[in-house]
Amino acid sequence: MNMPEGVAPVHGIQEPVERMKEEIQHAAAVAMLEKLSHTIDRVSCEIAHKCLSDVDGHQTTLSLCSMLSGFPWDAKLVVTLAAFALTYGEFWLLAQSYSSNPLAKSMATLRQLMLILENPGALKSRFDALNNLINIMLELTKCIVGFGDLPTSYISQRDRELSTATATFPTAVYWTLRGIVACAAQITSLTTFAGHGYGVVSTTEAWELSHLAQRIRHILDHLRKKLKFCHELIGIPAYTKDDILPLYNHAWKIRESLDILRRKNVLLLISSLDISQIELAIIEHTYNKSTQVPWLDHPYELVWIPIIDRSIEWTEEMQNEFENLQSIMQWVYNPSLIDRAVVRFVKEKWHFRNEPILVVLDPQGKVVSPNALHMMWIWGSNAFPFTSLREENLWKEETWGLELLVNGIDSTVLNWIREGKYIFLYGGDDINWIRRFTTNARTVAQAARIPLEMVYVGQSSKRERVRQVMATITAENLSHTWQELMIWLFWKGLESMHFSKIQLGQADDEDLMMQEIKKLLFFDKSGGWAILSRGSEVVINGHSSGMMLTLQEYDLWKEHVPNKGFDRSFYDHYIKL
Repeated sequence: MNMPEGVAPVHGIQEPVERMKEEIQHAAAVAMLEKLSHTIDRVSCEIAHKCLSDVDGHQTTLSLCSMLSGFPWDAKLVVTLAAFALTYGEFWLLAQSYSSNPLAKSMATLRQLMLILENPGALKSRFDALNNLINIMLELTKCIVGFGDLPTSYISQRDRELSTATATFPTAVYWTLRGIVACAAQITSLTTFAGHGYGVVSTTEAWELSHLAQRIRHILDHLRKKLKFCHELIGIPAYTKDDILPLYNHAWKIRESLDILRRKNVLLLISSLDISQIELAIIEHTYNKSTQVPWLDHPYELVWIPIIDRSIEWTEEMQNEFENLQSIMQWVYNPSLIDRAVVRFVKEKWHFRNEPILVVLDPQGKVVSPNALHMMWIWGSNAFPFTSLREENLWKEETWGLELLVNGIDSTVLNWIREGKYIFLYGGDDINWIRRFTTNARTVAQAARIPLEMVYVGQSSKRERVRQVMATITAENLSHTWQELMIWLFWKGLESMHFSKIQLGQADDEDLMMQEIKKLLFFDKSGGWAILSRGSEVVINGHSSGMMLTLQEYDLWKEHVPNKGFDRSFYDHYIKL
């Protein structure tokens, strides 16, 4: 269990790692381009040749489909767009630099672009139609690529919505390629423009581009609906309004699309507005701390998805609460854009009720942990990458002891552990029992000549009553006592250990740690309790009455202390009660 610390980002470590990742990604991109460059050049030459030869757009499109027959549908679009970008890029490079670069001006003159570049208003409708069509084709390409990114472990071609969408791909690819050919023909006509008659021609050609844009837009709208449904089916939050970006970054004051999460490990923190600011702050801090770990294979993003009860009227008070919580997190998903189908999926498939959950997705969108929040409370950033396998391995490394319970919460207790002192960790809300218990414990420690420390860790509930008990313990100097946040972390961690064991199927009574965890949680509900340890090794985890009686009957077992030791003698007498 980990308490937040003021840790500054380790830029000296992280920045070189990020640069190395960028270099690797760049090298991979270069290698891919080298492999495809010949194909891209061939497609670009084919488009240019057909346009100069005034070949019908339909025939040119069929020729391109034949050249790319060995590529999947999304790759056909990407390669053809890349080929078109060579021509389009050259045109705009000349347009932007001809006035300041003599070489560019000479090339523009050879291309017969000077009159057009110096009178852009004459062809404004043509350029507007061209840019509109290009943007729609890009969006359609992204949409089809998005179908390829769907995790196959959660959706297959047998799903009706996906099979209906893929049946549309041939039509979508044909008309997109047809649109690319039309755009290339427009650029070619501009570069071969002789300076006369463009007014009538531009109106006709602009209409053709507009007609293609409408056709492709219709296909795009259809596929977007199918992709949105597939996202809802597997539980990926979806949005429907093209002009609204669903992710908000409070620190940077920017909105982003879901593309920023593409190919990344994603932590989805799903909760209602009832989640506390402290809880959110600790989760965000733990995530930020993990970003400093250089050995993580993939970047992580933490996104808070607030689930709002739409049956309740949204008030100004709720808005203020949402804004306060939003200010803590780096990425927040706009709750008004979360469809009811997504909420239903989260509740039915991921078993979200009212308590927060942390769902972990790998770069392919596969769920690697249905709820890793308990791992965060137990092990903090050391739990990354938050997979079930990591959880199993962390438990294999643990042993039952006081250090497991207080690690990351109280450095003072950790120092007592290192010094090998006897330690009473105790809780409850009965101040009279606490007075008698601490007095008897101190008396027995002096008689047995052992170094003993005591610390009060409260209860998991009854916060106001615990505050009163803490004040009395401090005023009467009965023992050490934890602050409220430390108490909250202790019980949150203990409950998380219980949940983690259950989730891993390790809840059987033969598991020693599970027995002790369940015992503590039971004692918490039924009254006072105390754990006696020597260093980190737990001697006994007992109920208030038995622990008190063992201390009060010290005279009955003190004769065994010289031979057995204090801890063994205490244990033997307790189990006889």
